[in-house]
Amino acid sequence: MSESFRALRSVLRARYRSGFRALLQRNQAPKYPGSRRWSSDTNSGAVRPLEGVRVLDLTRVLAGPFATMILGDLGAEVIKVERPGGGDDTRTWGPPFVASESVYFLSVNRNKKSIAVDLKHRRGAEVIQQLAGVCDVLMENFLPGNLPPLGLGYAELSRINPRLVYCSVSGYGQTGPQARSPGYDSIASAVSGMMHITGPEDGEPVRPGVAMTDLATGLYAHGAVMAALLHRQKTGRGSHIDCNLLSAQGFRTRDGHLVLAAANDRQFVTVCQVLELQDLAADPNYRTNQLRVQNRKQLLQILSQRFLQQNSADWLRRFQGSGVPVGPINSIQEVFSEPQVKHNGLIQEMEHPTAGRIAVPGPAVRFSSFPLSGPTPPPLIGQHTVQVLRDTLSYSDDVIKELLESRAVAQNEVS
Repeated sequence: MSESFRALRSVLRARYRSGFRALLQRNQAPKYPGSRRWSSDTNSGAVRPLEGVRVLDLTRVLAGPFATMILGDLGAEVIKVERPGGGDDTRTWGPPFVASESVYFLSVNRNKKSIAVDLKHRRGAEVIQQLAGVCDVLMENFLPGNLPPLGLGYAELSRINPRLVYCSVSGYGQTGPQARSPGYDSIASAVSGMMHITGPEDGEPVRPGVAMTDLATGLYAHGAVMAALLHRQKTGRGSHIDCNLLSAQGFRTRDGHLVLAAANDRQFVTVCQVLELQDLAADPNYRTNQLRVQNRKQLLQILSQRFLQQNSADWLRRFQGSGVPVGPINSIQEVFSEPQVKHNGLIQEMEHPTAGRIAVPGPAVRFSSFPLSGPTPPPLIGQHTVQVLRDTLSYSDDVIKELLESRAVAQNEVS
């Protein structure tokens, strides 16, 4: 038996023993000061990973509810806050309905408790503040800037509960030139270039059959919340997470395409006002979302003819400040020249050892509690072999040399 093999076996044996001890320690029930709800009986064998975590859900439509549903599936207690009367917008989205319940709403809201609270009422806002004081996570998807005046922003609630993980889901992000613009999946699909590259070559822009940007954002948000909970475990403090869609139906204009999304009856009336089609808003065939779905073909013909009468930029100016989500269908080249894309840091440049200066999409979320470090370029095959063997496995130089010479491992020579 060679000396190098004996040394390698000795290292592996030591690693196995220390790893086994660590595994035994990890299997002991964790204890976190000031949070007894985190403790669980690990002997039951049926404990879900987020049992004891309480989530205050101020989101509606899809991205936010999808994220909180996943947290609920993992064992979290999810308290869904809805406005009295109407509730989540998607409760009226249909058909299809099951009895009187929207299938859309039912599909992303399991494992939740619903409470109806008027956030604009002083006592209602106080209820949310008190709930935030006893919750681990708050998730919201209001227009950036709308919650702080109610005393429900991150700065206000983190003073009540410094351990609160506060996740904001928005169309474009919490800051930047388009931060105050409303956004829906369809708008993000257009602005991000997804609709431009979907469909037949040289054909019309096509919206994906499912709300891909909403679902992707929900997944990012759920993962970011999990990361923030781990970060809180290490630091004892919560953080503010910025998660957005950038990170409907398409209409041809005189010089291009744009997308708008009227998610409720009020927004549809606004669309008709901007388009100077007030008679359309009063038409009994289009007064509710269900009726607009039933008479979709006729409605789209009317809207399409109107949008053809002006350029995309003209329509975008008309809709600015209206509260209706609207955006152009960008090509991929246009996507990366968008001011909001640049502001969100969605483009990161780095030096690659063989490709030179490259640009890649950046992280989709931001955390208030720590900055995202400078990116390293995608590695070459075997670029870090020696580094990992030495730093992670504590192999000696002799053992590493033997492994390289035997060709059991390989190190890329490009620096």
